[in-house]
Order: sequence, then C-alpha cells, then structure tokens
Amino acid sequence: MDDKTTIKELKEKIKKFCGDRDWDQYHNAKELVIGIITESSELLHHFRFKSEKDVDKMFQDENKKSKISEEIADTLYFLLRLVQRYDIDLTTALNKKMEKNEEKYPIEKAKGSNKKYNEL
Repeated sequence: MDDKTTIKELKEKIKKFCGDRDWDQYHNAKELVIGIITESSELLHHFRFKSEKDVDKMFQDENKKSKISEEIADTLYFLLRLVQRYDIDLTTALNKKMEKNEEKYPIEKAKGSNKKYNEL
C-alpha cells in the first residue's frame, strides 16, 4: 500500500480520526512530541540487547514483526499528527534536510572507511 498512499492522505486520515474524537484539545506540540518519544522507546524495547542475528530472526517471526510494526505505526501516527496539526510539509522538510546532509556528508568522504567519516 505504500506505493498507493500519499502522506497527504495519511495526514487527512489522522485529522479526521482525531477530529471525530475532539482530540485537538490534547494534541499540542509538546504532547505530540512526548508521544513520538514514548512510542519510539517502545519500539526500541524490541531491539535492546539484541544482536544483529537476533534482530534478523525477529523479522522472520510474523508475531514479533507484527508487534514491531505496531510500534512503528504508533510512532508514525504521532509524527504525522504533529506535522498535520502544525502545517509542516513533511516532503519539503525532508528534502531540505537531505540537501544539508548531502553537503555535510559528501559521498567521497562518507562512503567507505570510518577514517574518512571521522574527518567530516
């Protein structure tokens, strides 16, 4: 579905869901950012103290993958709600940040060894 759904559609879905429940009163920037951090922490819980091999196994287990997906969705929900409430164009914000990252981490220095990376 990712290839058929736009960010705008997701933001509208969240706006309607929250509007139907009169949640604007609870969803100020501070509370939404707390939600992002809280849900991100719940996502982190699945990975803490796991080896790369353990993580690979988790994604092969449909039950565990489903639980991880739920935490990712919760985190995305709060992020989308924040940008929806405060009229932030997520694509524009990401594109601007990627332009900065391209300057900060040029391929010839960032790709390959840690030594090159540490020179940035």
